[in-house]
Formats: sequence, C-alpha cells, structure tokens
Amino acid sequence: MKLLLTLSAVLLASLLQAQVPDVQHYDFQLQLSDQHDSIRGVATIRFQYTDTFSSVRFNLAGLQRGKGMRVNEVRAKDKRIAFSHQQNDLFIDMRGLDRQQPEQEVVIQYAGIPADGLIISRNKYGSRTFFADNWPNRAHHWLPCNDRPDDKASVRFSVTAPAHYQVIANGLQVEETNAGKGLKQTVWQEPTPIPTKVMVIGVAEMAVGLLDSAAGVPVSAWVYPQDREKGFKDFALTKGMLDYFHQYIGPYPFKKLANVQSRTRFGGMENASAIFYEENTPTGKGTHEDRMAHEVAHQWFGDMVSEKSFAHLWISEGFATYCTNLYWEYKYGKAAFEDRLRAERQQVVDFVAHNKTSVVNTTSDLQSLLNANSYEKGGWFLHMLRRKLGDAVFRQVLQAFYKNYAGANADTRDFQKLAEEISRQNLQPFFDQWLYHPGVPRLNITWAHSRGKVQLQLQQTGETIYHFPLELAFVDAKGKQTLHRIQVNKVKERYELPSREKPTVILLDPNVNLLFEGTIRE
Repeated sequence: MKLLLTLSAVLLASLLQAQVPDVQHYDFQLQLSDQHDSIRGVATIRFQYTDTFSSVRFNLAGLQRGKGMRVNEVRAKDKRIAFSHQQNDLFIDMRGLDRQQPEQEVVIQYAGIPADGLIISRNKYGSRTFFADNWPNRAHHWLPCNDRPDDKASVRFSVTAPAHYQVIANGLQVEETNAGKGLKQTVWQEPTPIPTKVMVIGVAEMAVGLLDSAAGVPVSAWVYPQDREKGFKDFALTKGMLDYFHQYIGPYPFKKLANVQSRTRFGGMENASAIFYEENTPTGKGTHEDRMAHEVAHQWFGDMVSEKSFAHLWISEGFATYCTNLYWEYKYGKAAFEDRLRAERQQVVDFVAHNKTSVVNTTSDLQSLLNANSYEKGGWFLHMLRRKLGDAVFRQVLQAFYKNYAGANADTRDFQKLAEEISRQNLQPFFDQWLYHPGVPRLNITWAHSRGKVQLQLQQTGETIYHFPLELAFVDAKGKQTLHRIQVNKVKERYELPSREKPTVILLDPNVNLLFEGTIRE
C-alpha cells in the first residue's frame, strides 16, 4: 500500500503535463454476461505521442456508488506500467518507455458496471439487451478513449457474449466463433476513422435480414424478433435514401448500412454504418421515414465529416435536417418540401421566442444543444444559402465540403471559407447574422394602395438587424399572383411597388425562402 501511494504521488505531480494523444486505432475486447451487469474489457489503444510529455491521458469513468470502471493494469510491450485513475480520467506514465517512437500502444485491462454509455436493460418485450448510446461524450463510461468528436480512429470490437444473442457493431463482421460454455465471440472491424460518439455495439436477440444493396453496400435490418415483419418493411426504405445521398453528395463512406432497433434514448442515433433507432420506430407503415432519412444523411455529415467541437453541432444536425428535406423534395415534390420548411420555420420561431442563444454555441451543457437552433435553424440556413448561391453552386459547395473534410473535422468558418472560394462571394455577413446571432428577423409590415402603387412600411422589431431579400406576392381578384422582391437592410424602411389594381391580399415569402417571423396588414 505504501508503494502504491508513493507511486500515485509521483504520478499526480505530472498530471497537469499529461498529453491528450492522437488515437489511431482502438481494439476493444469485451465480455458480457446474463448473470450480472458487469463487463470485462481489454482495450488496446494505438496512438501518436510526442516525447515532451511524461504521461498521456484518456477518458474513463471511475467508480462511484457501485458503478463505473476499475482499471486492473496497464501494459506496454508486455511491461506493466504505472497509471493513475482519477474520476473520469486515466493517466498513464510513459517515462519507462522509448518515447522517441512517434507511435505507441498501451493495453488496458478493466472491469465494472457501466453507469451510462452502454445501456444494459430490457426491451419493450422484456428481453435483456446491451446497446451502446455514446452521444455526446458518454463512451468513456464503458470504453477507455478520447471521448471527443475531433479525435477519430479506426475501431475493432471483439464481443464475447451468451450465444443466444446477435451482435452488431461498426464496420464489417470478420469473425463469429463458438467460445464454449454457451458463449459466442463476434468480431466487427471498422477501418474508417470515426469519433467515439458513433462507435457502438448492440447485443440482443434479433431477427437479422439482408434487405438489399445500395451504392454497392449491403443494407440490413436488425430488429426484435416480434417486430421482424414491420422492421424489415420499414428499414427497406433506407436503400433509396442511401442511393440518393450517394448520388447527390458523394460516395457512401462505409462498407454496410445496418438499421438497428434499439434502446437508444434518442429517436435515432447515427452510429457509423450501424444506425440505432428508438425501439418503437418500426411500425410497418413507414411512419418514421424522415427519421430514417435524417440518420442516413448523418453517415456523410456527422460521422464522416464531423464537427471540430460541439459548438458547431449544426454541421451534423443542420446538415442532416436539410439533407432530409432535399430527399423529401426529390421523392415527394416541391409542395411536400415546402410543407416541411414551413413546419421547421415555426419550430425555430417558437424556440427563439424563449431562447437567446446562437446556432454556434460554446455551452458546456451539451444535451441542451439538441434544439431547434442546431437542427431546424441550421437546416434553414442551408436552405437560404442554396437560394443565395443557386442550386448548382450550392450542390457544388456541399459536395466539396464532403470531399475536403471526409474522415476529418470542420467548423463553421471552414465551411464558410470553402463556400466563398467556390461561389466567389463574401459570405461573412450572411454567416454572421444567421449563425452567430440569436433569433430570427421579426417583421411588422403595413401597406396601402394609391395611384397604381403599393406603399409598404416595414419595421424590424427584433434585437438583431438583419439584411435579406424578401419576396411578396400581390394577389388580385382572380387569384393571380405577381411576385415582387425587396432588399431589407434597416430597422425601418419604406417601399413603393407598382400595382395597377389594389391587391386583395399580399403574401409574405410565398416561395418559402426566408426564415423569419412577421405579419403584414393593410
């Protein structure tokens, strides 16, 4: 005991100098049981390291109130090395190793009951299940890792579990072996670097169906046996989604697309190549087609192109939201597309009425970022950018953003810079007002008709003064619409627009191109 205390004191003195390494690959060997909720794990982590630091730091939840992980030993090159496990961080002493090597590997043996991250529970039919649910930074509750979106790595999961379970994870299955004593070992391997937020395993009794292939990869369903027919039917819709995004954005980045009925706390979770859906998603009626499209779109934006930090979460959620709308426009037409935009606009208006945060948001309360700013306002920003640049240039920007940052991370300014280079426009004011300021334009407009003209008086009543084009449709007695476009730049402005006859009504934004709240009255 005295020796351990002395060692800990030495290590603690160097903790502030610990390096957060750049992980290249994770290899997780996990053992699960039906007798208890404890897991046993061996994590082999290969990482890049600079010798100016005496220790490295990984995230791993410690023991608290009977749950959490206990590290039994850490090895490197078959040599036991010193470590200190402090709350949610694991510090590993590198001083006894050859620190001149740019790449190092450590092996961590640990065990415990996950307090979060790996959800061990029963599904709606009472069957025992194990489903990872890592977003945003909950992987460290069951995996030693760098639990942040900007450190991507390839991953291999080797899961030994009771043989009556099916096991799904990222990547391709490379092994399934009878391990004896009623156990089965299943190995999945994902060579594409991904963030920990979308690294998963799912272990449950499931019906597994190969539904079809799209873009050259298999599309499958993993559902509770009781929901086999409904799940296979609904998840077959994802083939068309994958085909569309593959064609519109760029090549699908993974080797499979598995759709998994699960116990996730979210409606859907975009785990790379293995999407987990809330367990009531399968209905057999395609009820949640838009949810599926959103999660499939995430394979491009969120998984392959990831935000540098959660402050820029809209790069995941706003992109997936708008890509869902693009798919809806492609499949169901303009009217259905515009209906979605109107509904999402109202969600933003309702949200900003009581929330004064911007889309780019540095809050440490990551769960609070799951809001209409990140999703619907981010999506609406992309819609307005599309209208500003035109369809062809917008698509070129989207494709270039994916191509340039696939397998990497980006933030809002990275996207802005690329969009400016392609469009040859200065987009800074546009990005600033929509993404770095709270709220939306609030408009109070009155009008009158006199001598063949409509006089408009417009006032912006919000805290931020926006600059934007606004379309108005003058509707005559026969229902014919005449479209006019004005540029709004000030708090108060007056406009005169030609109209031989007095309009019966004036419509604001008839083509659904602007995110705003407002009224117009005579």
